[in-house]
Amino acid sequence: MNYTSLGLAALAGLVAYFAFGFLVVWLVPFLINEAHKYPDVFRPKEKIMAVMPIGMVATLLAIMVVAIIFAMIPHAGSGATEGARLGVLIGIFVVCGFVLHNYVNLNIGLKLALGQAVTYFVQWTIVGMVIGLIYKPIATP
Repeated sequence: MNYTSLGLAALAGLVAYFAFGFLVVWLVPFLINEAHKYPDVFRPKEKIMAVMPIGMVATLLAIMVVAIIFAMIPHAGSGATEGARLGVLIGIFVVCGFVLHNYVNLNIGLKLALGQAVTYFVQWTIVGMVIGLIYKPIATP
């Protein structure tokens, strides 16, 4: 396993994750507006910012795990294709294990849950693709 490439892939994945997230918040205010309908469920912006470092570290660790999984599996196609395929699988995992689980347990509406599902699915597909583009295994002689 190429640890330097792995670290770079994870950092690039983190940048892609947050860049896409900020783009969605900026271009699709529907999600934020929908979340504001549930003030008893979501923290206000100031309180989110206070705990954001925890979220960033947790996200980096999650992306590092995805990068390690990518490095461990055999690849038949291009890095971008293989990364996107892994990203789709991770996206499905996140939607089912996080978004829909939260829809069941938290008092949020279906529109918000579906918006989050689409956003997280696309976000993790992009992260997988970026990891696939960046990670290069150690060349064997």
